Amino acid sequence: MKKSIFYLSMLLSLLVISCSGRDGLDGFDGRDGVDGVDGVNILGQVVDIQGTFDADGDYSIFYEFPQSIEVFETDVVLVYLLWDQTEDTNGDPVDIWRLMPQTRILDQGLLQYNYEHTFFDVTMFLEADFDIGTLPAADTDDQIFRIAIIPAEQAQGSRFDRSNVDAVMQLLGVKEKDVQRVKVN
Repeated sequence: MKKSIFYLSMLLSLLVISCSGRDGLDGFDGRDGVDGVDGVNILGQVVDIQGTFDADGDYSIFYEFPQSIEVFETDVVLVYLLWDQTEDTNGDPVDIWRLMPQTRILDQGLLQYNYEHTFFDVTMFLEADFDIGTLPAADTDDQIFRIAIIPAEQAQGSRFDRSNVDAVMQLLGVKEKDVQRVKVN
């Protein structure tokens, strides 16, 4: 009992001593610094590309990342193809995106929309087991792709559905109105 009273009085003494004293003086505010040069965007980025596959371009569409977007070799680059559109209950259009590669079975044979990328660019291209020149314009002209660049830090350890473009945009914090649209070739 004596020990517990002794320890209790020591604890109470420490509390009283540590809470006493007067406040220190406030320091002076420093001067504002000069604004720095804008850097590159290291956050995730989403860009829509519209282009046409033709024989002159070897049935490929090339997009070079602008200087404002820095892509590292470890970043994840996903490309989606605008597959179709439907309407919501209000009659507003709703885009249907499919993660590439996408294969279509046609009367002529198999057609695949595919892509490859470096940390400088992305190339979307057609592959087929038949003459691609026989494709109708609906399969080659004014195709729209959504390119999502996910920084390695966000992609690592994140459990998200890569096939769902909405889940990817939510992970990146990108809204539809923020998506940059570019027409190439």
